[in-house]
Amino acid sequence: MSRKLPMAVAVLAAAAALTACKQQPAETPAGAEATAPAADAHAFSADISEGDFAELVKTLASDEFEGRAPGSPGEEKTVAYLEAQMKRIGLQPGNNGSYFQDVPMVETTAAPDTVLKLEVGGKTRELAFGSDYVIGTRTGQTEVKIDASDMIFVGYGVDAPERGWNDYGNQDWTGKTVVMFVNDPGFHVGDEDLFDGKRMTYYGRWTYKYEEAARKGAAAALIIHDTPGASYGWEVVKNSWSGPQYDLPAKDDPEPRLPVQGWITAEVAKQLFADAGLDLEAAYKSANRRGFKPVPLKSRLSVDLKSSISEKTSRNVIGVLPGSARADEAVVYMAHWDHLGKHEGEHSADGSGDTIFNGAIDNATGVAGILEIAEAFAHQQPKPERSVAFIAVTLEESGLLGSKYYVAHPTFPLDKIAGVINIDAMSVAGKARDFIVTGYGSSELEDILKPIAAEQGRTLRGEASVQSGFYFRSDHFNFAKAGVPALYADGGEDLLEGGTEAGKQAANDYAKHYHGPSDQYYPETWKLDGTVQDLQALYGVGKQLAGGNQWPNWYEGSEFKAARDRMMKK
Repeated sequence: MSRKLPMAVAVLAAAAALTACKQQPAETPAGAEATAPAADAHAFSADISEGDFAELVKTLASDEFEGRAPGSPGEEKTVAYLEAQMKRIGLQPGNNGSYFQDVPMVETTAAPDTVLKLEVGGKTRELAFGSDYVIGTRTGQTEVKIDASDMIFVGYGVDAPERGWNDYGNQDWTGKTVVMFVNDPGFHVGDEDLFDGKRMTYYGRWTYKYEEAARKGAAAALIIHDTPGASYGWEVVKNSWSGPQYDLPAKDDPEPRLPVQGWITAEVAKQLFADAGLDLEAAYKSANRRGFKPVPLKSRLSVDLKSSISEKTSRNVIGVLPGSARADEAVVYMAHWDHLGKHEGEHSADGSGDTIFNGAIDNATGVAGILEIAEAFAHQQPKPERSVAFIAVTLEESGLLGSKYYVAHPTFPLDKIAGVINIDAMSVAGKARDFIVTGYGSSELEDILKPIAAEQGRTLRGEASVQSGFYFRSDHFNFAKAGVPALYADGGEDLLEGGTEAGKQAANDYAKHYHGPSDQYYPETWKLDGTVQDLQALYGVGKQLAGGNQWPNWYEGSEFKAARDRMMKK
């Protein structure tokens, strides 16, 4: 068993080690010749260190930080560490003299002994929290009761007039429980003529589905889990929905809310449909046909959901390097610092008994990445003309809430932000021949990245798993919805060592750790030369933006372009 330093000593030691390293004369570390091109060969090279990056990740993902749950002692340690790092680097406080932006939140913890009752044909079936279903409430109420609510299957739960699609029809949904599939029409049958086929649209995200059900007036909504459609297994759903759940107060969130929302397993759904005389597989086919009509499930749902509620405050951490010429304009780098914390009484899938969800890749790597890029900007000569802001946001794992709050209360006006670069779950699989841009084909920020990647011998590509909807699952999305061009890129799938097969294997390996206690720092297997190369490229994008007067926009046809156009005409 490894011995760990006490927390205060560990933080000070890590900060001192990084400071000492950065105070050394700039030189290429031994054995790092392939990490980044020489300065005279690459206009955007920077002194980004594998060792410093690894030390940051190691600290943030350590057990002492307790899984970095918002509102926990782990948050206190995390934000204090980030503030210390920003001060060490030389960043200025980014929010009216403070490094912190308070984000109000409501913490809701559903009673784990809650029983969901399904009444079918005079018989009652009881489902167990965690193994059969997960639910929660966003009402802020300590008790929400639903008694004998009619259950109705609504396909994918989509109402998209511009696509000529309405799974709800025109009936009254007050008091009803809607049951739906995850992902989009077209996904499960591979029909490219329905929505975007395998590529998930926002209509496929579970967040949209709950919002739409709330708009219709439903009492509850349950999503049927399937691993291909969700892009993760039931354990991820269970881990993500167990323990404290966080929300912005209703006054800070204009989106509609359901009394009860959650997921059921595919096994539960199969039995539910069978009890109604229906076949689940046939339902998948019918839900992917135009003209689908809601189907009563001949069942009623009852639940007495008790929750503990507390109002707390979490924090975004913001540091700024003021611009030398146009300090009112900004380039934003961002990453979320939060993860899932500790799940007392629960155990990892491998039976190790580990209850701390350390979140090393997700997203200690992203936070370490923006700090390393901040270090590069701090040493850059000449200094950037525009300000460069570095924002470590909270509550990403709870629905992108920290970034949502920032966009609603920005420290730079949104029309003064030239672009946003988001770093979330960096690749640690080594160098690649390609560079993956999630949501490829979205904005002119890609035009800046493309030649930089080319100098690294890389080509830009979109993500392979377009069905996963990753573009809607990280914090840049809130900026995008508001119109601000945002880039989400890192890693590659065609690795220099092993090609695409090795890249797929690395992705599959990480999927086993995602949102589990095994997402930890593994120095013996991580290959950080590619991670540094990614950071060099993303630094290059920001350097060009911060040193020039470009105002990138979204490409024609983007659903976000109209908002940017309106913003820039003010």
